[in-house]
Amino acid sequence: MPKNKKRNTAHRGGSGGGGGSGAAAATAATAGGQHRNVQPFSDEDASIETMSHCSGYSDPSSFAEDGPEVLDEEGSQEDLEYKLKGFIDLTLDKSAKTRQAALEGLKNALASVLCVQLGPGMESEEALKTLGPALKKIICDGTASAQARQTCATCFGVCSFIATDDVTELCSALECLENVFTKSGLREKDTSVIGSSPAPGLCVSSLLSWTLLLTICPVRELKAKLEMHFHKLPRFLSSDDVNMRMAAGESLALLFELAREMESDFLYEDMDSLTEMLRALATDGNKHRAKVDKRKQRSVFRDILRAVEERDFPTETVKFGPERMYIDSWVKKHTYDMFKEVLGSGVQYHLQSNEFLRNVFELGPPVMLDAATLKTMKISRFERHLYNSAAFRARTKARNKCRDKRADVGELF
Repeated sequence: MPKNKKRNTAHRGGSGGGGGSGAAAATAATAGGQHRNVQPFSDEDASIETMSHCSGYSDPSSFAEDGPEVLDEEGSQEDLEYKLKGFIDLTLDKSAKTRQAALEGLKNALASVLCVQLGPGMESEEALKTLGPALKKIICDGTASAQARQTCATCFGVCSFIATDDVTELCSALECLENVFTKSGLREKDTSVIGSSPAPGLCVSSLLSWTLLLTICPVRELKAKLEMHFHKLPRFLSSDDVNMRMAAGESLALLFELAREMESDFLYEDMDSLTEMLRALATDGNKHRAKVDKRKQRSVFRDILRAVEERDFPTETVKFGPERMYIDSWVKKHTYDMFKEVLGSGVQYHLQSNEFLRNVFELGPPVMLDAATLKTMKISRFERHLYNSAAFRARTKARNKCRDKRADVGELF
């Protein structure tokens, strides 16, 4: 299972490289509204005018109050690229105020990717300290758009996983997320509860982020959370939304795994009722549900049922370049899925060169391959370029360490 900061060895590492295209799409909702014509200006008046267009991105409090504008999936990648290009251009503006706003906009647009790049440490902690309150405010704001709240829930979960070392802050993050998805379960169970239920997508994102943070909880806090919520999760298995049902099932499988790690003879109180529900979902033939949804649901719940009844996990293999990572636990699978959600196709590059992620998944230091080996491998030119870049950075870091040692020796004489 992946290393984590609380229950196992602390993971500390830097990283290299940029996020993938999926990362940009995943963070599009937090970047602000559409402004494709943002261009650098040379005079002070034009800079101030540009500031009016960028203020929605540069001030965290502004998007916390109003909520980011939601873009359609097809245009989100393109629009974010326009915005990022505009911000990058504005970092060279003559006006210090405009340059500062542009840097803030870049930081806000790439919050979760930024934390992945930085890894655990003071810089990522500072980023979370700055953006965390704004993200929490959007997540809990019922007037904000559902898509914005959903994206912020994922971003907040991943950033907290990376940057949170304080138990009190971790518990606060867990409470923020569980307040969202438990409200949905309460209203589905009790129709007398007044108020609109959160959107299914938001509940799914909140539950998955909450489950991710459980994997780094100290044992004492983990036991308390399991006692409080273990019996609540099965109600989501009856949700009308297929993604909610699958998220609840996978979270249950992960909770069983964590509980059995702490107590090998762990017994769930209402095991017969739970396995009956899981078996029904694993063989669901409801004619009112789409065939694609039923097929995917049956496949997922067959694995979940085996995990709960037989403590079994179907090992998966993730290939990146010449390396392979074996996913052999629900904790490892869930952690990988969450980072893939944020990084998109860029997750392969980060698995190759990001020291933090390699530490999380116990992959060891980045692999350095010489030119001859790369030529014999059937990999693309782009992948070869990534490996060469990673090898160059590793060589530079090693040489700098040697220079520092030589300098220290020289000072002694």
